[in-house]
Amino acid sequence: MKLVSYKTEGQEHLGIFARGHIYNLNSCDKLIPDNMNEFLWGGEELMERAKKINDSIRSRQLEAKEEAFFELLAPVPHPTSCRDGYAFRQHVAAARRNRKVEMIPEFDQYPIFYFTNHNAVQGPGEIECMPDHFEKLDFELEAAIVIGKKGRNIRAEEADTYIAGYMIMNDMSARALQMEEMKLNLGPAKGKDFSTVIGPWLVTPDELEQYKTSPKPGHVGNAYDLKMKCLVNGVEVSSGSVADMDWTFAEIIERCAYGVDILPGDVIGSGTVGTGCFLELNGTGLLNDPDYKVQWLKEGDIVEMEITGLGILSNTIRKADTDFSILGLKKGNL
Repeated sequence: MKLVSYKTEGQEHLGIFARGHIYNLNSCDKLIPDNMNEFLWGGEELMERAKKINDSIRSRQLEAKEEAFFELLAPVPHPTSCRDGYAFRQHVAAARRNRKVEMIPEFDQYPIFYFTNHNAVQGPGEIECMPDHFEKLDFELEAAIVIGKKGRNIRAEEADTYIAGYMIMNDMSARALQMEEMKLNLGPAKGKDFSTVIGPWLVTPDELEQYKTSPKPGHVGNAYDLKMKCLVNGVEVSSGSVADMDWTFAEIIERCAYGVDILPGDVIGSGTVGTGCFLELNGTGLLNDPDYKVQWLKEGDIVEMEITGLGILSNTIRKADTDFSILGLKKGNL
């Protein structure tokens, strides 16, 4: 089942995407709330009701009304939190190699994550960026999960049962801001907090069974061979697979939930797949060729991310109508 959040006439709604159309769930079953957050808090009972409607529409036993005019939102427009992991060893190793530093052994000991701005989550469409964001503006090709039930101190062996569904994530990054602030060994913050894109819909785990594969040796949890790619202005710049994750989502959940509650509506990203951002691609290119032409996102660029089974997430980069710069507010050297 593919769950969507969308807006009509200024109001947000919850629907399913089936047979190429969006159908409002509440209009099919009044016991299902008309927004994603309440729906997720309803747990397995509401999820099963929605799946029955989805099956009925797909089998044409139910002729529901299609939504004709709508704006597609992030599947979870108002996450309770948003974390991003660091699960792909290939990306981490390449990024460190490009900076001429050794691979950090702690990567293989435990999964890590950071919190990003859950109020800056958005879906398909335009991404408005400030002038400083365009100083080395970058995409990051990732997958993400949404938590479907409350839990604490969850073991990895049972953590997959807490996943409501999967999505594409583009962890937008302003690299000049990020690199500046992380010299102080804190962050990332302003380099990341302006936009995290998820979508186009939330895909429930049952739809991905055909892509199931084994996790990396020594790891536990569900793994899926879902091909990943990113195109910028129609040119493929990145590719990989969700199966390349060294740390599974189950293992990331185990760490996230240690001593704290995870909640329905929490979003957790995988971290960047190998080759999944210009920072890595530029670094590798320059390492091999000093004349390599680096690339960053610019105004008007169209970023399309596609993951098998999860759809296509498309965004257009737009510049905000302002010249306000926080890079220009730095104090002089003391």
